[in-house]
Amino acid sequence: MPQQILVIDDEPDMLMLLRMMIEENTDYEVQTTNNPSEAIKLFSEKDYDLVITDLKMPGLDGIELFVEFKSIKPDIPVVMITAYGSTETADEAMKKGIADFITKPFRKDNILFSLNRALELTRVKKENIELKKKLAGK
Repeated sequence: MPQQILVIDDEPDMLMLLRMMIEENTDYEVQTTNNPSEAIKLFSEKDYDLVITDLKMPGLDGIELFVEFKSIKPDIPVVMITAYGSTETADEAMKKGIADFITKPFRKDNILFSLNRALELTRVKKENIELKKKLAGK
């Protein structure tokens, strides 16, 4: 089954661009929404492997959304994208546990690399937990 990615951005063109970039270049399936409240509902109801969210959105911003996601399913990586990136904002996001912070405009290769890296790191962490459980059981 292909890995599932949830993308949240208040700009419909950005949602369409990200979906196209990801689905045309990977086996991942992408679901999009421009509504942060709907994103929380979708995230609660479906098993996603990764989330991409914009930083600046009306209602909840990307950091607030990230905090909500972590309270629901703490092991799902979140990649943040923004046109308003600063070193301070990126540092704050990374300290809170964001998997990656990408500034717009971005290149397709940057997004794909970031997604693959976050998903691989999550896979390795899960595998490590399982191996530790097996070793502890001996």
